Amino acid sequence: MKPSLAIKNEKEDLEKQVNKFHNNKMFKKRIKLLFTFIVLGNFGALVAQETKLESGKEYILADVEVSGKSQYSEQTVVTFTGLEKGQKIMVPGEDISTAIKKLWKLGLFNDVAFYINKVEGDSIYLDLHLNELPKLSDVKIQGVKKGKAEELIKDTDLKKGKIVNENLLTTTKNYIENKYKKDGYYNAKVNINTIQDTIDSQVKMVVGIDKGDKVKVKSIDFSGNNEISDRKLRRAFKNTKQKNPIRIFKRSKYIKDKYKEDLVSVIDKYKENGFRDARVVSDTVSYNKEKDMIAIKVNLEEGKKYYFGNIRYIGNTVYTENQLNRILGIKKGDVYNGVLLQKRIADQSKPDGEDLTNLYQNNGYLFSSINPVEVKTYNDTIDFEIRITEGPIAYFNKITVVGNDKTNDRVIYRELRTKPGEKYSKELLIRSIREIGQLGFFDAEAIKPEFKNVDPQAGTVDIEYSVVEKGSSQVELQGGYGSGSFIGTLGLSFNNFSMRNIFKKDAYKPLPMGDGQKLALRLQGSSYFRTYSLSFSEPWLGGKKPINFSTSISHSRQYSYNYSTSNVDKSQSFSITSLTVGLAKRLKVPDDYFVLSQSVSFQYYALSNYYTGLFTFGDGSSRNLTYTVALSRNSKGFNPIYPTYGSEFTISGKFTPPYSLFNGVDYANLGDKEENKQRNTGDSYFNDNGNWVPSGSYLDSNGDAVATYQQAATDQGKVDQIKFNWLEYYKIKVKADLYTTIYDKLVLRTLGEFGFMGAYNQDRGLVPFERFYLGGDGMANYSLDGRENIQLRGYQNNSLSPINSSGSQIGATVYNKFSMELRYPITLSGAASIYGLTFLEAGAAFADFSSYNPFTVQRSAGFGLRVFMPAFGLLGIDFGHGFDAVPGSTTKSGWQTHFIIGQQF
Repeated sequence: MKPSLAIKNEKEDLEKQVNKFHNNKMFKKRIKLLFTFIVLGNFGALVAQETKLESGKEYILADVEVSGKSQYSEQTVVTFTGLEKGQKIMVPGEDISTAIKKLWKLGLFNDVAFYINKVEGDSIYLDLHLNELPKLSDVKIQGVKKGKAEELIKDTDLKKGKIVNENLLTTTKNYIENKYKKDGYYNAKVNINTIQDTIDSQVKMVVGIDKGDKVKVKSIDFSGNNEISDRKLRRAFKNTKQKNPIRIFKRSKYIKDKYKEDLVSVIDKYKENGFRDARVVSDTVSYNKEKDMIAIKVNLEEGKKYYFGNIRYIGNTVYTENQLNRILGIKKGDVYNGVLLQKRIADQSKPDGEDLTNLYQNNGYLFSSINPVEVKTYNDTIDFEIRITEGPIAYFNKITVVGNDKTNDRVIYRELRTKPGEKYSKELLIRSIREIGQLGFFDAEAIKPEFKNVDPQAGTVDIEYSVVEKGSSQVELQGGYGSGSFIGTLGLSFNNFSMRNIFKKDAYKPLPMGDGQKLALRLQGSSYFRTYSLSFSEPWLGGKKPINFSTSISHSRQYSYNYSTSNVDKSQSFSITSLTVGLAKRLKVPDDYFVLSQSVSFQYYALSNYYTGLFTFGDGSSRNLTYTVALSRNSKGFNPIYPTYGSEFTISGKFTPPYSLFNGVDYANLGDKEENKQRNTGDSYFNDNGNWVPSGSYLDSNGDAVATYQQAATDQGKVDQIKFNWLEYYKIKVKADLYTTIYDKLVLRTLGEFGFMGAYNQDRGLVPFERFYLGGDGMANYSLDGRENIQLRGYQNNSLSPINSSGSQIGATVYNKFSMELRYPITLSGAASIYGLTFLEAGAAFADFSSYNPFTVQRSAGFGLRVFMPAFGLLGIDFGHGFDAVPGSTTKSGWQTHFIIGQQF
């Protein structure tokens, strides 16, 4: 076959270039003929030759010499080409073309050419000339701040030593420009230059960024719309918003791809309202360069309004028409809604949605397909057939997990609901993702099940769960100045601990990890208090059933402290030693989201000369033995840090034994016993010494009223020591927590809480311990009276608790709290999860149930930020405004700042 004219022309051009080489003084004296391989369909070869080559003749490759710029050895390059000394080759021919293809595919060279050194009889000597692409030695980004420049370098992966080619320059330029355009910088421009470095084959890259000004959307106007208003259609634009200074969550910006999506959303809006034939006739986007504003005009054709007619099912054998109709929820005569119809067939926005596809897939029909088809249109009515192909039942075959480098396989497998041999269920697949995420050991947003070896003939499917480990241990190390003293805290929490490997030296990296157990140690102290605590939990006691075993021990000691002088009196002290053991079991009825937990706890309170008014006695001890039982249901979404759906409900009861029923103490007359008769329980009077004795005062040996509080407290303490030797009370608490996705990842959290503390024996009364303290950040701090701190932002810590006649807080026995919180994520990556929030809260605390009024509340509103990092846990800050006064004050609380450490609300 004769060469084409194009090839002939290329050959003539190459011959001219060869002649130029000959005329150039730098041209090598030895005969060196250039083979230039040009892509014309397949690689072909044009030969500009001085030495006559016989057409179609095979030559023996005598040698291949490598020249030019290459860091690789000659032997490595020649080996990679597949050419070997002594092989027979055609010149030009397929062997040479294949060698060049291989070298180009490496992406390391910008010039690959073969030369003929010489031909001796049947032997040919070739020279492979290479010119390596330069490598990146340094990157400088101009036009943005240093922090942003570093972020861009990381995002574009511009590492030192990277090959610099046209593809890298183009993709880097496009990425940066598109990134800024997505942020509203419509006119963002990027210019990239490369500069030869002092080191050969290396270049520096200079990236110049001109963001320009942000371009906002001045107006979005519609024409041709008679049935749906401009306002509703603008609302259908989810991504492209008209400029509005009061809008908070969605900024006005123009992104071409998102704008095209919004045009589809407008048509969907019409389909939701019966206008099946609605279409965009034309749209224009006008840019005003002077004002950096965009004006959008959309011309619509609405068409007429349609209604659903007859709906028939074809191919259904598993479910009846009535069963399918209950899920479909569409009746004859309803306004046509194409969006709703598609959602009821297969809701792409909700993997666990209540639709026909999930109905089948949750019952094993993985290979089923459901398609709605319009079969008849008459006047304004459309008849449909919903055609169902059920297919065979599928079963889970092989279930695997990849990516867990630290966590042992069994810790994950025991949480999976997808078991080999069981019927396929999409619901169980989604539930398994949630359970893996709830472990807290993996990046919840990166958990992905992949379908492997899907075999419709055998009716089997393999599932591979891909996970990404994240740090599961936290360190809390902080110091600060509070309450007139320096306070230091050291907390260590190991959330994926392995107790069984604690004696294995090789397991310490730095600690034995991987079995899903939790070990926590916390130390906190200042000049006047010390707190130590240690806790451990095993989520699968025995390894076969989800029974959580937990235990904790703690000890606290506080000394008398003068806040004015910062003096500590260690002769006055109060301490608590506590031990708790608990079991929690996952239930199967009503469903397996329910957990029944039980625990037994013992606290020993010891007071030594501690007359501070916190307790009703200053010397002695109290004991607190309690049994706690709780029923909870937690169906919150798969990400424990940022759940987007689900709820958590808990009702719990905490009980002490009813000692007053069997200890024989007459609590009604306890104050009149022999050891406590030195008290005036009648009217006030003048005694024989002529001194005034008030009613209720304590008497010394002369019959005079005692003036010091300490003596009075000592005498009253005799009564209280008997009354509170063993604490007696019960507590009931209810908490409901609900998460609802409003739009995209904007989540509404609604919360309600109620707590009540009661006494078995009214003559004995309520204990001064274990009460509710409302207000502030909800952090426990260092309080030693067993109190429960309830968060209510916008007020100082504990400030909403009842006060006694002397103005001292006594804690509440009843409280309620209501909260609404809007959350939106900034990032949910494995390295750090960050989200912002706004909130409305209301709550109140009461001294007793007789004064309880659920509608008398203190209100607040504000905003905040949460940051979760695996190494440090949850950190946050809230700014809350209290609209009401605290007890004992007439001035509203106003703005308060709250810092959150280690707690999630």
